[in-house]
Amino acid sequence: MTTLAPSSLIKKETALIRFTVLGSSSSANAILVESSDARILVDNGFTLKKLTETLNSIDMKPEDIEAVLVTHEHGDHVKGVGVLARRTKVPVYMTRGCAHAARDRVGEIPELRFFESGETLAFGSLSATSFSVTHDAADPVNYVFSAGKARLGLATDFGHCSQLARARLRGVHALIVESNYCPHMLRTGKYPPQLQQRIRGRMGHLSNEDVQHLLRDIRDESLKLVVLSHISRDNNRPEIALALAQEAVKGYDVEVHVAPPDRATPTFEVHP
Repeated sequence: MTTLAPSSLIKKETALIRFTVLGSSSSANAILVESSDARILVDNGFTLKKLTETLNSIDMKPEDIEAVLVTHEHGDHVKGVGVLARRTKVPVYMTRGCAHAARDRVGEIPELRFFESGETLAFGSLSATSFSVTHDAADPVNYVFSAGKARLGLATDFGHCSQLARARLRGVHALIVESNYCPHMLRTGKYPPQLQQRIRGRMGHLSNEDVQHLLRDIRDESLKLVVLSHISRDNNRPEIALALAQEAVKGYDVEVHVAPPDRATPTFEVHP
């Protein structure tokens, strides 16, 4: 069973995977993923001060992070990675293409470790299997995390959900997925045509309808929790994204939550 509770109430020995979405917006993104013996940060778009404040709110500090996994080089995902790495000497994992493209944004990283898309990285009992996604970035990836039989999928910042992505995400017990925009709001909003095309293109972002189609495709008895992330302030509304996602999993025992853009979610537990 997947449950939702403040991190201070989590019984850590009972959860195989725990995660907290620390931030989810076009300004800054970061996700904390934990097992019984590992604490991993996925991306970091925060300043060190803001990251410290956010971690303190869940009784943690930057020095507790054991590794940083990067999805892609856009500033809202990496602008805080370099400072964190230099301050704490935490190892940072990127594909080579991502590292080359991110160099000017992150600066020197004392412990930079490369991996190939599709590779599985191990951190104690927690493993992270990367997979390629289509986004306007250099060799971007997402991840599926496993600990024991528990599986957590990450599906954010890609404009087209390929057969590979769908295959990787089937059978997860919890899913963090971007529900970035409402097509009608994007089309009638203030964004210029070129930016609209970038967002809704195959190398852009997932719409509410894209997420609905994905959830209908991968929903099964394993899936217990969906957290909607990266919801645009200008081109979407949380209640619209939530309603469409809930409709997609109707009839299944699935909780659906929305990650706020500017503060951490509660800590979620993932059990098989």
